[in-house]
Amino acid sequence: MRSLAMELSLVELRAYDGSDEEKPIYVAVKGIVYDVTSGKGFYGPGGSYSVFAGRDASRALGKMSKNEDDVCGDLDGLSEKELGILDDWVKKFQAKYPVVGRLA
Repeated sequence: MRSLAMELSLVELRAYDGSDEEKPIYVAVKGIVYDVTSGKGFYGPGGSYSVFAGRDASRALGKMSKNEDDVCGDLDGLSEKELGILDDWVKKFQAKYPVVGRLA
């Protein structure tokens, strides 16, 4: 894997939630930050996945959940099936969106 351009804290990541038209939209999955701006219709304000914008969506993706409480990086307690679903999401993100950094 190439070296990642930047490190973002969870607090810094929140600034990339799509609310500022001048900034890209980022989503973190398993510690890697992706630029999902090209999927603005999904991740931007009012989009079906907007709850993930500017956040670590790992747990929620594994659980196939849009519940606010699940939008975090905590993978404790996820089943093997849920971890497999999360790995499938990682493959989708890698194929579709550029990596811009990682979580600090």
